[in-house]
Amino acid sequence: MVTTGLRPGRSAVLRLLVVAVALAGALLGGLGGAAPASAHAALTGSTPAQGAVVDRAPEQVALTFSEGVAMGDDSIRVLDPKGKRVDRGKLLKLSSGNVVKYGAGLPAGLGDGTYTVAWQAVSADSHPVSGAFTFSVGAPSKTSAAVPAEKAGGGLVGALYGIARALAYTGFVLLIGGAAFVVACRPAAALVRSVQRLVVQGWALLTGTTVAMLLLRTPYTGSGDLADVFDFGGLQQVLLTKPGAALVSRLLLLAAAALLVAVLFGAYARTLEPAEPGEEPRDATALARQRKDLAFGLGVGGLIIAIGLAATWAMAEHASTGLQTTVAMPVDVLHLLAVATWLGGLAALVASLYWGPPVERAAVRRFSRIAFGSVLVLVATGVYQSWRQVGTWRALTDTTYGWLLLLKAGLVVVLVGIAWVSRRWTGRLAEVPAAEGLAAEVTEGAGAGEKAEAAEEAEEAEEETAADADAETGGEKATVGVSAAASVTATAAPTRATGPGAGGGTGSGTVSGTESKAASDDTPAASTSDAPDPSKGAPTPDSTDTPNPTRTAQLARQQAALDSARTKRERDADPERLGLRRSVLAEAAVAAVVLVVTTVLTATEPARTEEAVKAASGGQSATAARPQALTIPFDTGGPHGKGTARLDLAPGSSTAPNTVQLRLTDPSGKAMDVPEVKISFTQKAKKLGPLPAAPRKVGKGRWRASGVRLPVPGQWQLSLVVRTSDIDQVTEIKNVKIG
Repeated sequence: MVTTGLRPGRSAVLRLLVVAVALAGALLGGLGGAAPASAHAALTGSTPAQGAVVDRAPEQVALTFSEGVAMGDDSIRVLDPKGKRVDRGKLLKLSSGNVVKYGAGLPAGLGDGTYTVAWQAVSADSHPVSGAFTFSVGAPSKTSAAVPAEKAGGGLVGALYGIARALAYTGFVLLIGGAAFVVACRPAAALVRSVQRLVVQGWALLTGTTVAMLLLRTPYTGSGDLADVFDFGGLQQVLLTKPGAALVSRLLLLAAAALLVAVLFGAYARTLEPAEPGEEPRDATALARQRKDLAFGLGVGGLIIAIGLAATWAMAEHASTGLQTTVAMPVDVLHLLAVATWLGGLAALVASLYWGPPVERAAVRRFSRIAFGSVLVLVATGVYQSWRQVGTWRALTDTTYGWLLLLKAGLVVVLVGIAWVSRRWTGRLAEVPAAEGLAAEVTEGAGAGEKAEAAEEAEEAEEETAADADAETGGEKATVGVSAAASVTATAAPTRATGPGAGGGTGSGTVSGTESKAASDDTPAASTSDAPDPSKGAPTPDSTDTPNPTRTAQLARQQAALDSARTKRERDADPERLGLRRSVLAEAAVAAVVLVVTTVLTATEPARTEEAVKAASGGQSATAARPQALTIPFDTGGPHGKGTARLDLAPGSSTAPNTVQLRLTDPSGKAMDVPEVKISFTQKAKKLGPLPAAPRKVGKGRWRASGVRLPVPGQWQLSLVVRTSDIDQVTEIKNVKIG
């Protein structure tokens, strides 16, 4: 049983569909990379704290991070209120144990005012991170210090780097998965041009994007200026970093992969080619031994290179930092190999089904088994990676990483469902008896190029034939046409009668009823054409010229195209094969979306890190400062003890003094005077407070407190005490967000 491609008229539409899916993936990956890279290493604390007001200038500024980072002497800059740099320009390494801390020394005698700290680093998983905050000495002041408006890893450079990352994953999948499909599932595919192009283009795509990422590292982690791709001094510094070493290692492995690809589609493919007409038959035993030795070498060498390429991601990204790195990196390698084997093999199968010669059911079944094993590996490694990066069930819904992970898991479930449908179609194909063997694979594979060329030239050949037919006149032209037609028919008839898998409807290696009828219909025509006309007499050597070779070649191409089109029409009528092609194409489309989500996921802050930052900032991420308005009902329990407090806090910032305005009203809405009110703020996560606000009465039922400082952003508890008599009072608690 074999499966085949679509009619020639639909090939262009399907090519456009596949190209559209690929472009959509690249664009979405670029959009994911266009935003600033998420901080995989996050700032979890600083001394002085953000927005803090200290009595005298500190000796140094220290920053604490959630994981390892790479920093230089210019990574931490301290600017005075006028924007002048005042730090000593030397990075201080203050890390100890599991605490990652760096600092910058400050000179003695700094004046009062607000100072700005701007910092930039490269996290251990290769992503650039940056930020800025302020602290004040003595009292806050106006500041003219300028900090970069765009964070590291953003802008045009970030978008280009994100696109390169997405395309690099795609190239890896096509290269490794396509080659594995040829070696492990369908050796005859080594002769199929569409599969050859797929693997070679995967290699070229991965090589090109690796070079691009290497050149973009300098502006991506530094200035953000695209012109810095030509900064070779910066490139030398990149080569000394872990991401740079990983990219260079990838290029060296790709050089070795190029040799294996050349052997796969060169020496190995030649062992599958049939002997040329007139060529002395080759020793089948020696040929099989050579093919087996080459397959073993390609398998071992390809596995080593595939593991090495996958390791270049594992050693420089999420798996290389955080919990259990010695376990996480091998698991990440297995995960990447399983993805490439499944999705890359799927792409090779799509190329074979739509733009190649017939695909044997045995090859589809082999790929189905390998894909099932890959899915099992994906599930096992994916569960471990999810636990390692997420940590808690709540983080799945409370973090961006968790949402993306749920989306990816949902897409994989859809992909597995479609794969299950494909396996059912494969099972139906397996129920049809078929005479398959290596000879059938070799013959079909060897004829792939000729049939593809004939199909592409069919329209041109028909036009040329019609033009020549109108122009040709005379007995000489007619004789040439008769001789050429007879030659083509005589050549084509044995091929249809003896070619393997010719009866596409049944999948056997013998001629089907339709093909037999076609052959029998052609034979009388050929005989009639060859028979001399008694009325015209027997042809003589003088009345017959040598056939025109150009005309003969045109007719041969036309006949080959017609035969190929007829065979494909018959095979397309098979619902089992049509269902398999459609389900496999649907798998490939969903797989492209999975790759896009995976790329965005690798550029997103892990949920564990995001949760740690939230905990360090009081249970939530720092938000932009904005005024807070609270309505607080109260009841002291005594006479005239019921009322409503309206409290306004502005600007709601941790970096500037806040003003609190309080207004009390009775149940009728009139202003309400009470003997005493107290306001205080507490930050339990940081163990700060209670910090009193000291409200001052400014009118009937109205109080005001100025200069209220809340030194860190996050969630604070506001405590309001209302006393309506000597013995009647109540305390109300509300949460407020400080930016």
